[in-house]
Amino acid sequence: MRSTFGSSTLVRQLAAWAPADAQVPAMDIAERLSLWLNAFDAIGLQRAQQAIRQIGAPMPAADASPASAEALSADLLRVRSALSNAIAQDPRALAITPEGSKPWQQRHLELQRQMEQMIQPLREHVRQALSRVSPRLRQLAALDAVMAQVLAAREQALMPTVATLLERRFAQLRTDAADAGDWLEHFAGEWRQALVAELDLRLEPVQGLIEALHQELKNRA
Repeated sequence: MRSTFGSSTLVRQLAAWAPADAQVPAMDIAERLSLWLNAFDAIGLQRAQQAIRQIGAPMPAADASPASAEALSADLLRVRSALSNAIAQDPRALAITPEGSKPWQQRHLELQRQMEQMIQPLREHVRQALSRVSPRLRQLAALDAVMAQVLAAREQALMPTVATLLERRFAQLRTDAADAGDWLEHFAGEWRQALVAELDLRLEPVQGLIEALHQELKNRA
């Protein structure tokens, strides 16, 4: 089984700034996950999967409807729009400072915190909605919760490195540029692109859960 794990927009953009060894062979999703999980994580994940398989009827609730699925889609759109608008704010106030890339890094970390604060509650809300629909979706919601917990520490360690790579890109463009205005505008564009790509990556699990709900309702129709 192959995965698009390494082909996201964010990964491709960061790879262009810090090229990896082109000779490294492609790995499937299981091989990639093995690099992220230690033995204790793997044991915990296996136990969780066994427990998830035992999940039966969903929690009591009103039947899911296309309207409820659309409401979740609207929630996702609101969160995406709010964070996209925050990213799109004019960064020129950060552009000319004696501290170089430091204000950009601080703003980047601030936006990452905003993503976490808005996306995590949304993801949990969507999980709860799915758990009330069918055993299959309740299993999916439980699996998503387990995977989020298992990978959380790794994600928290990796995401700040994006800001570090941006610092290197800032220095590279400033060194290579002949015109300060041009390189700063170019950097600001790449900075926003990286944040939008990160936002898309963080929202993928939520979008996948909502798509699963839509598919479940479609199959029932």
